[in-house]
Amino acid sequence: MTGFKEFAQACRTIENIPGSLDMTEQVAQLLQDVNCDELPVVTHFIMGEVFPAWSAEELGIGTSLLYAALSKAAGISIKEIESLVRDTGDIGQTATKALKSKGHDTLSSFIGETPQLTILEVFERFKKISKVSGKRSQTNKIRNLRYLFDSSSPEEAGYIARLAIEDLRIGVGEGIVRDAISKAFEVPVSDVERAFMLTNDMGLVAVTARRGGADEVTKLNIELKRPIKMMLAQVTPTIESAISEMETAAIEWKFDGARVQIHKDGDNITLFSRRLEDVTRSLPDIVSAVKEHVKADSAILDGEAFAVDEEGRPRAFQEILKRFRRKYDVETTAREIPLTLRLFDLVYLNGENLLDKPLTERRAALLGCVENTGSIKVDEQILTSDTEEVNRIYNEALEAGHEGIMIKNPQSPYSPGKRGKNWLKKKPLMETLDLVVIGAEWGYGRRTNFMGSFNLACHDPDTGRFLPIGKVGTGINDEQLAELTETFSNLIVIESGMEIELKPEVVFEIAFEEIQKSTNYDSGFALRFPRLVNVRDDKSPDEADTLQRIESIYSAQRK
Repeated sequence: MTGFKEFAQACRTIENIPGSLDMTEQVAQLLQDVNCDELPVVTHFIMGEVFPAWSAEELGIGTSLLYAALSKAAGISIKEIESLVRDTGDIGQTATKALKSKGHDTLSSFIGETPQLTILEVFERFKKISKVSGKRSQTNKIRNLRYLFDSSSPEEAGYIARLAIEDLRIGVGEGIVRDAISKAFEVPVSDVERAFMLTNDMGLVAVTARRGGADEVTKLNIELKRPIKMMLAQVTPTIESAISEMETAAIEWKFDGARVQIHKDGDNITLFSRRLEDVTRSLPDIVSAVKEHVKADSAILDGEAFAVDEEGRPRAFQEILKRFRRKYDVETTAREIPLTLRLFDLVYLNGENLLDKPLTERRAALLGCVENTGSIKVDEQILTSDTEEVNRIYNEALEAGHEGIMIKNPQSPYSPGKRGKNWLKKKPLMETLDLVVIGAEWGYGRRTNFMGSFNLACHDPDTGRFLPIGKVGTGINDEQLAELTETFSNLIVIESGMEIELKPEVVFEIAFEEIQKSTNYDSGFALRFPRLVNVRDDKSPDEADTLQRIESIYSAQRK
């Protein structure tokens, strides 16, 4: 059994490596060194997560709970913990300093020798925390966290604290882990990436690569109830440029709703949001419609759920998200905000993986297994190369109150998690970016008790880092500020004066006038006149726009 000490030492080494190639080498060595039982755990841990992205298991550890556990383990007050956080700017360094201040290199002061906390023991303790519920849940979580801190050295405690809030901060993202698995177990990078697309579980891919090499990795496939990342679209500047690239294109309305992935296994229906969260219980009307009108033994479908008002116009996006968030009194909310489902893709049917089939074949299969009704139907699609026809459909969608149109390559496969030129979207709004909120500032005057502005970052998929690109404080009324302050209060990592560091969990859709070069932010860019358009609760942080997209928009501006 590998000690957690070895994992912590590897993290410290990786944290101090500036180059991605050397970092990949070190991660590959770590994956080779642990045994098969530890491998999936280490694979997720090294990316700063405890459970796979598709898993419904959650730690539910906020900073206040973490501070309480550290306070008890170190024998100092919570105020002293908060002071250390302000000094260090990092919860991991805070945990290390707090335990050193107690003068204990773990339990050695009591029993004469430091017990070896293993990687699997840390994982099992985290699993216990994820299962805690009920009236004493906070107390039980603190007790389990304290056990980990009491059983670890100060250095180990630093990485345990970071894992507890799933923010390891060592610069290892999906790209580096993908390449490390390839290097460690001699499997082509393309096979590792493909397997990850199909399983959405890098830990499973790593174990399979170790046990069976490329032959077994290529056998990994889609499984019902294990969601895959959804295929994404990029913005096209004009309809004409999109059609000129594709020649004949498949045109569909882009509905103003929330994405949903549907897994049907007989009469057992499971629904996943865009963030791959299980939202089945919140959407009983969608479950009933799928059960009744999708004629397939097993299927995985992709679609958009939206709500309309009495006049048939789409209701506000935030109204739809109320349905997805609802956990109690679900039936009442379903009656108040009934949803309409438009299906536009089918990636799995009766045991067959359809990802590599062209869109035309997937759509034919979709039409063959769905009975169109008022509440569920296949999205209408027109195949055309006529830009006038495309503009007509575009204007119809806008007149109906929806966002615009999708322009798709009819021969394209379904590429989970990829944002490429096979799917394009055309909307009339000024260009927007989906950016992660990584910090905030307390407001002034009448906004003293609210977070008044928010720090934004784009995503670097290779390192998993979020790179600052600016701040937003406009486009937000007092009511929204109150709601956002409540939302972010559970995500505070560090407070220092007016400045707040937040756990990167919430995505803002931001409109802007221009992207400018800037040395003030790590991304190298800044937004001119940013404005909040929407809080994208349906998107996960790793779906935020990338630095590559920022660079491409900047280049297009200059042209």
